[in-house]
Amino acid sequence: MNCATLWTTVYLDAAVRQLKVQGYPVREEDMARLSPFVHSHLGVHGTYTFALPDLAPGAIRDLRDLRDPDASEDDEI
Repeated sequence: MNCATLWTTVYLDAAVRQLKVQGYPVREEDMARLSPFVHSHLGVHGTYTFALPDLAPGAIRDLRDLRDPDASEDDEI
């Protein structure tokens, strides 16, 4: 659960930074309520297996592309 929480936190941070760069209003009061646990892919009672891939130094910063915030949910796949 710790790994999933950390990874979700890394992506939340990346998403917020991208929104700010693109000029979207990001309010501090909204930021205070962000949580890595409010996502359907996380379950407290699930079984998680984490296999450590062979990562090059600094590879953790090579994140996959974030979705377009202007895209409809139907566009996500």
